[in-house]
Amino acid sequence: MNPDEIKRYARHLVLKDIGGPGQQKLKAATVLVIGAGGLGAPASLYLAAAGIGTLGLMDHDTVSLSNLQRQVLFKTDDVGAPKTKAAARALQTLNPHMALNLHEGRFDKHAVAVLDGYDLVLDGTDNFAARFAINDACHKKNKPLVSGAAIGFEGQVACFHSHTHKTACYRCLVPTMPDEGDTCESVGVIGALTGVIGSMMALEAIKIITNAGTPLYGRLMIFDGLGGQCRTLTLPPDRACPLCGNQPPADKSA
Repeated sequence: MNPDEIKRYARHLVLKDIGGPGQQKLKAATVLVIGAGGLGAPASLYLAAAGIGTLGLMDHDTVSLSNLQRQVLFKTDDVGAPKTKAAARALQTLNPHMALNLHEGRFDKHAVAVLDGYDLVLDGTDNFAARFAINDACHKKNKPLVSGAAIGFEGQVACFHSHTHKTACYRCLVPTMPDEGDTCESVGVIGALTGVIGSMMALEAIKIITNAGTPLYGRLMIFDGLGGQCRTLTLPPDRACPLCGNQPPADKSA
């Protein structure tokens, strides 16, 4: 690390669970954030600030005025711009030492190759089709996955690495594709909640990369913003899971 980086990451370097070796792991890490919205925005900011060496951003959307209530990467002047490009401007201003890869488009089962070259994936998407596709791709490519969700005043975070660690995958938590039901657009979401959950996702990613503490593998953390309460549930693998259990996932396109 050069003198600027040593000063920039000084508060990490004195942490006994991070230190110089951990900071070097962060610098060498490649992380893909899928969804530059309410969760991906704060997660990306904290990963960039932490010194992730290469950060990938994937999103298909443009910045809208209604995003600004919670998507803290963006400014009013960014309205109408592609989210990946607007995010890149903000993140490189924050940390010029970081490399950025931009992937414009939606993540689906045809985008599995996007994961190549990344050590870790964060899922900040807002629909079940994308979450299922990302989970399946991470299992297939043996990538650890940090998944978050938020609606109203409640959010959740979990980590999955079903291929290597034999922990639960997202399909163990949600076995079949549900109807989309309520969304943030229909029922709302408090902006600060997405900051809490997105920051927790970044924290879990940093723990995984540096081997600090105990990541949320096999556990689901649920945060109740209205009640000011947090609880963590055990999430065991489902032996009947169509992905990581005894049966491979059905290819519905066949």
